[in-house]
Amino acid sequence: ALQPVLVVKTKEVEELITVLDRESAEAAITKERCSKDEAAAKLEADKTNEMKSSCEADLAEALPALDAAVSALKSLTKGDITEMKSMKNPPKGVKLVMEGVCIMLDIKPEKVQSEDGKGKVNDYWKPSQKLLGDSLFMQKLLDYDKDNILPSIIGQIKSYIANPDFQPSIIEKQSKAATGLCKWVRAMEAMLAEKQAALKLVLDKIAELEANFKAANDEKESLADQVEKCEQKLVRAGKLISGLGGERTRWTENVASLGEEFTNVTGDVLVSSAIVAYLGVFSSSYRDDYIADAITNVKEKGIPGSAAVRLEKVLGNPVQIRDWNLQGLPRDSLSIDNAIIMSKSRRWPLMIDPQGQANKWIRNMEKEKQLGVFKLSQSDFIRNLETCVQYGRPVLIENVGETIDSILEPLLTKATYKSGGSLVINIGDSAVEYHEDFKLFLTSKLPNPHYAPEVSTKVVLINFTITPLGLQDQLLGITVEVERSDLEQERQRLVIQNAGFKKQLAQIEDKILKMLSEAGGDILEDEELINTLSASKVTSNEIGVALEAAEKTEAVIEETRMKYTPYPERGSLLFFCIAEMRNIEPMYQYSLDWFINLYIASMKGSVKEGEPAPEVEERVGILIDHFSFSLYVNVCRSLFEKD
Repeated sequence: ALQPVLVVKTKEVEELITVLDRESAEAAITKERCSKDEAAAKLEADKTNEMKSSCEADLAEALPALDAAVSALKSLTKGDITEMKSMKNPPKGVKLVMEGVCIMLDIKPEKVQSEDGKGKVNDYWKPSQKLLGDSLFMQKLLDYDKDNILPSIIGQIKSYIANPDFQPSIIEKQSKAATGLCKWVRAMEAMLAEKQAALKLVLDKIAELEANFKAANDEKESLADQVEKCEQKLVRAGKLISGLGGERTRWTENVASLGEEFTNVTGDVLVSSAIVAYLGVFSSSYRDDYIADAITNVKEKGIPGSAAVRLEKVLGNPVQIRDWNLQGLPRDSLSIDNAIIMSKSRRWPLMIDPQGQANKWIRNMEKEKQLGVFKLSQSDFIRNLETCVQYGRPVLIENVGETIDSILEPLLTKATYKSGGSLVINIGDSAVEYHEDFKLFLTSKLPNPHYAPEVSTKVVLINFTITPLGLQDQLLGITVEVERSDLEQERQRLVIQNAGFKKQLAQIEDKILKMLSEAGGDILEDEELINTLSASKVTSNEIGVALEAAEKTEAVIEETRMKYTPYPERGSLLFFCIAEMRNIEPMYQYSLDWFINLYIASMKGSVKEGEPAPEVEERVGILIDHFSFSLYVNVCRSLFEKD
C-alpha cells in the first residue's frame, strides 16, 4: 500500500532532520576545539625551537673539547708517531687507544693465536703499525668526517669510551702520542653523542607535532566534510518532503479506496474469474443477470465482496482501456469487457463479429506488429501462417464458419514441444519453430453461430455483436465530427493527451515507490532518489495542471456533444429495427458500413446552402427527419415484390 510507505519515509526524514540539527551543533563545538588545538600546536612548536636552541648551546660546549683534541693532534711530531710505531710490546693503554683509532677509521683487525692457545682473537696492533706508518695518518684524523660516522662504528666505540682505562690522564703516563689520539677519539664520540641526543630530541618532538597537526587537520577536514554533508542533507530533506508531500493528498485518497477494495478482492476476483471463463459468448443482458446471481451466491457463502462487480474495475487498466478506445474499440461496457476477457484468457479468442467492430479494432491494435490477415479459403494460407508463427507476427483469421479447420488444432491447443533446443509446433505435415510473441485472433461474421461444445474448450468465444449503446456512441462521434469537426478534433486530442498523462503519472508513481523500497538506511544519502523525486514532483505538478485544464475543456465539449444525442439515438434505434428484418426474409441484411455511409450522407445532404446555420436543437430535428426519410426510401427500394 502507498500510505504506509509514505508515513514511514516521512517519519524517517523528520528523524534525520533532528539528527542533522544535533550534528550541526556538535560540529560547531568540534570546530572551536580544533582552533584551540591549532593554537596549542603553535605553542608546542615555539617550545621545540627553544629546545633546539638549548641543544645547540650544549653542542657548543662540546666544541672546546674537540678543539683541545685537534690541538693535541697538531702538537704531535713525527718522532712521537714513530716512537709508538717502533714499540715491540706496547703498553696496554697504547694498544687500547690504537684499537679505538682503528675502529673509528673502520680498519679491520687481524686474527692471531690467543695467549692460552685456545682459538684466535682480534689483534689491532699490526694494523695499527701500518696505520702509524701511513704518511697521511695525521691528516686523515684532522679531516675525519665527524658528521657521518657509520652506525656500526658508533656501536663499537661506546664500549671503549666506557672503559675506565681509556682516559687521557691514564694514557699520558704511557705515551704522549697515545694521549693525543685518546683525546681525539673521545672528542669524536662526544660530538657524536651530543648531536645524536639533540637530533633525537628534535626529531621526536617534530614527529609528535606533525602527528598532532595531522590529527587536528584531519579532524578539521572531517568537520568541513560533515558540515557540507549536513547542508546537502538538509537541502535533500527539503526536496524529499516536498516531493513526497505533493503526492500525499492523491495517495491518501487512493489508500482509502484501496482499503475497501482489498477487503472485497476475494469475492470480486471470484466473480470476475467466472465472467472471463464463461460469459464471453453471451449478450449484455444475460451477463448482467448472471453477475447479479453470482454476487448473491458469494454473499450467502460469507465471502466478502462488492455490492456490484464490474470487470472493467476489477481487472481493467484505465490507461490500457483508453489505448484500446483510441485503436477503435467501442466505448460501451460490453465491448470493454470483451477486450478484458480476451486479454486475460489463456486461450485464443474466436470473436462473433457480424458488424466487423472487433475486426477493425484488432487490425488497428496489431498494425505496428505486422499483423497478418488471412482467410481459410486462401491458397497460400498455410505458408503465410507458418511464416507468422516462426517470426512471432500476430495473425487474424477472418470469416470463420461454425466449424474450425483441423489444421488449426495444434495452434488452438498450443501443442508445442521441444526439438533440438527450440520450441516447435506442427502445422499440417510441417514442424515449425514457434515464436513466443505469436498471437492468433479469429473472427466470424455469422450473427448467431452454433459451435460444438468441443470448440469452446479450445478457444474463448467472445460476442462482439454491436449494442445499441455502443452504436449510439459511435454515431454521436460521427455526428459531431461532421457537424462540429473542431469540437471532435479537440476531444480526440484531449483523449490522447489525457491517456498519455495518466500513463506518465502511473510510471512516475511506480518509479517513486520502487526507489523508496530499494533505498538503504539513510535515504538522504541517495542523491539520485532525491533528484528523481524533485523531477517527478515538477512533472507531476505540470501534468496535474494540464489534466485539470483538460477536464474543464472536455466538460464544455461534452456538454456541446450531448446536445446532438437525439440524432444518434434515433440512428441506433433505426439500425436495430432494420437488422430485425432478416427474420422476415434472410436476404434483408444491411451492413453497418452501409448504414453509417447513409447516416453521413444524410447529414451532408440536409444542409441548405445560403441559409444561416440553425440552433443545435433545431438542427437535430432537421437531421432526424431527413435521415428517417432517407433510410425509409433506401430500405423500400430493396424490398422484394410479393404476389
